[in-house]
Amino acid sequence: METATNVLGAINGVVWGPLMLILLLGVGIYLQAGLKLMPIRKLGMGFKLMWQGRDAKPGKASVQKGDDGEISPFNALMTALSATIGTGNIAGVATAIALGGPGAVFWMWITALVGMATKFSEAVLAVRYRETDSTGYHVGGPMFYIKNGLGKKWMWLGALFAFFGAVAAFGIGNTVQSNSVADAMDATFGVPHWLTGVVIMVLAGAVILGGIKRIAKVAGKLVPIMGIAYVLAGLIVLIVNAGQIGEAFGLIFYYAFNPIAAAGGFAGAAVMAAIRFGVARGIFSNEAGLGSAPIAHAAAQTKNPVRQGLIAMLGTFIDTIIVCTITALVILTSTVWQTGEQGASLTALSFDAALPGFGNQIVAVALAIFAFTTILGWSFYGEKCFQFLFGTRSIMLYRVLFVLAIPLGAIAQLGFIWLMADTFNAMMAIPNLIALALLSPVVFKLTRDYFAGRDVLPGEALDHDQ
Repeated sequence: METATNVLGAINGVVWGPLMLILLLGVGIYLQAGLKLMPIRKLGMGFKLMWQGRDAKPGKASVQKGDDGEISPFNALMTALSATIGTGNIAGVATAIALGGPGAVFWMWITALVGMATKFSEAVLAVRYRETDSTGYHVGGPMFYIKNGLGKKWMWLGALFAFFGAVAAFGIGNTVQSNSVADAMDATFGVPHWLTGVVIMVLAGAVILGGIKRIAKVAGKLVPIMGIAYVLAGLIVLIVNAGQIGEAFGLIFYYAFNPIAAAGGFAGAAVMAAIRFGVARGIFSNEAGLGSAPIAHAAAQTKNPVRQGLIAMLGTFIDTIIVCTITALVILTSTVWQTGEQGASLTALSFDAALPGFGNQIVAVALAIFAFTTILGWSFYGEKCFQFLFGTRSIMLYRVLFVLAIPLGAIAQLGFIWLMADTFNAMMAIPNLIALALLSPVVFKLTRDYFAGRDVLPGEALDHDQ
């Protein structure tokens, strides 16, 4: 295990080095500039389209007639959010602050603002270049927009993404989640790790084995409820700590550009650490640039790539600008972050400091539900990557293996799992960011056409065999 940890640590240091930070932020800034800040300017329009894209009630049509796809645009966003709102919002934010200081939060925000353009572009290309598989379901994502957008000579890059995605799903979307929940349940309620793993396995298996329609249906109900409940709990804490909110913002902005000295159990952090952990944990949380979310958006019932892109970009805004900020302010308005605590326990202690006796229980329950839905979303991502590599017949095999890995993650060593998840996140991002940069002219043209009132050609009209 020590050898594997050392090897992964060395790889992690390279893939999350300055080059990756430049690539992630650089591509995001380039896309945001090419779109003339449209994702920020049209945020309200995105929310309007999201609301219109809900599942239709009997006798009403919320999805436009003739639109192809398996799930509503709203449920496509909820499926993507189910995979992003998870341990990254609770444990990831806490880890960023513990290792990079308060300034890391600022760099999480920057990652989110440029990431809105990245997420928009990913979804536009996913719908534009999606295909229909042998079972009649729509499939898409980076591997397909690499194959169909860049051509067959780039197939190796699509296969590379699919391999990293299929493996990464077992880390970021499975074992990390079950491990974090098991840790929280043991610390808060005394539930053994193995029991937590088995319970999650049974519940998740019942949904995952039913495929995307069942996953989307559960996500469409759970994600809005759990997200709103967590934000409300955080706002109650901030009301209790109202006097420290101004100081917390001051710490975030000051230490984004200045090193922070050691204090109490906090080891101190350089500015580069704030940037590195802010960007890395921001990406871990909102997944902008990873190429995961467009796999869900490719299944949306829409024929307009830009319309789905406007809905997709909300995922980054909701995840990081709203949910992660709530967590960060709860932590920074308490003094617990200076004690040397990390991960979910830091967030739990911060909630408990303001709400003694049940603050840590709120975090434990939130973490359990967040992690559960993340496992659902990522099972679909990994499955589609595996399907791209090995064909439609391999889907059930992947689902079974994915479900069986859940209890193994619950009893494994947390440090190694986080390291593995972090490393494969970066490995996924590289092929996706290359494709986004090369296909950016397509995104810019489709966006211009959409806002000029011209017809945007649906992906189904393209000849994918050429």
